[in-house]
Amino acid sequence: MAPAVTSLTEASNGHETEVASIKRLAGSAALSSVPSEYTYTKNPNEQGDANDPEHSIPTIDFALLTSGSPDQRAKVIEELGRACEEWGFFQVTNHGVPERLMKSMINACHRFFDLPEEEKKEFQTKNLLDPIRCGTSANVAIEKVRLWRDFLKVIAHPEFNSLYKPAGYSEVSLEYSKRTREVATEILKGISESLGLEADYIAKAMNWDRGLQILAANYYPACPQPDKAIGIPPHTDHGLVTLLIQNEMGGLEVKHKDQWVLVNAAPGAFIVNIGDQIQILTNDKYKSIWHRAVVNNKATRISIAVPHGPSLDTPALPIPELLEREGQAPKYIGMTYEKFMELQASPAALTKPCLEHLRI
Repeated sequence: MAPAVTSLTEASNGHETEVASIKRLAGSAALSSVPSEYTYTKNPNEQGDANDPEHSIPTIDFALLTSGSPDQRAKVIEELGRACEEWGFFQVTNHGVPERLMKSMINACHRFFDLPEEEKKEFQTKNLLDPIRCGTSANVAIEKVRLWRDFLKVIAHPEFNSLYKPAGYSEVSLEYSKRTREVATEILKGISESLGLEADYIAKAMNWDRGLQILAANYYPACPQPDKAIGIPPHTDHGLVTLLIQNEMGGLEVKHKDQWVLVNAAPGAFIVNIGDQIQILTNDKYKSIWHRAVVNNKATRISIAVPHGPSLDTPALPIPELLEREGQAPKYIGMTYEKFMELQASPAALTKPCLEHLRI
C-alpha cells in the first residue's frame, strides 16, 4: 500500500485546484499519452522477470498450517519462516475463503469506482484515519508525480465501517473482512511460532484484538503509455501482515535480490506480505519488502489489499526474547502505530524510508 493520506485538491498559490480522478482522465477519448504530471521514470536496470522459477514467491498451504498433522504443521511453519526471511512475500492457498466471495468483493469495489464522480465526493477526505476515504493518486499536495490509480479505503476493524452504496457492498465487505482477518490471525500465529515463540505472542504484544484492519481497493485503468506511468511507486507496508487479491490483471512487482519480480499468484490464492511492524519486532530478521504496482495498456486492474496492524496506541519494539537469543541490541526505537502511519503519510517519508526514522 502507498502512503495513506489523500485529497482530490491540491494547494496552488493559496488556492485549491481540483484533481480529476484517474478513471475520468483515462476515460477521455482525447487521451493518447501520459500527461506530464503523471510521467514516472523507472530505473531501466531494474526490469522484472516473471517466468524464472527461482523468482516465484513461495507457497504456503493454509490447510496444513491449521489442520495438518503435527509434522505437517511444523514443516509449514518452517516454510513460512523461510518465506518471511528470504522473500517477505508468499501466496497462501487452501485458505477456505470462497473464491466467489473474493470475486464478489472485487466486483463490489469495481461498482463503487463506476459510480458517478459526484456520488463519490462525499467520501473524499484528507484525514488519514477517517473510517471511509476515497481519492486519487496518494497525496497530491506533496507528491512530485501523480499515480495512475484511484483508491477506496474503509476501516473494518476494530469497528466495522461500510458504504451504503453501491448496493450489496456492505454485506460483501462485512463477510470478506471477517474471513480475511481469520486468515491473517492464523498467519500471525505461524509467524510467531516460526520465531520460536508462543503462537499468540505477537498478537498479544500488538493488541491484535483491537488491531487495525483496512479494506484498501485500488483502481488502475488501462494506460496509453504504461512504461511512463506508475500505479504505486516502490514502498513497504506499514502494518503486520497484508492480504491482497486482484482481478485477472496482474501488476504487483516485488523487489527480490535487487530485481523486480512480477507476482503470478495461483487462482484463488491470497498474496501475503509482512509489513514494517514485523521488521521492527524481529529486529530485521524478517524484512518488510519493497514492492510496487505497474500499469498496463490492455484493461483495468483492480486490487484489494487488506493490511492488518496493531492497535493504534501500540508501539512495536524488538522482541526481548529474540534479542537475548541472538545476542543483539535493539535496532529500533518505539513509536505507536498511529504515529507510524502518520509518518508514512508525511513529507518526511519522501526523504528516507519510515523505518530509517526509527533506526537507532
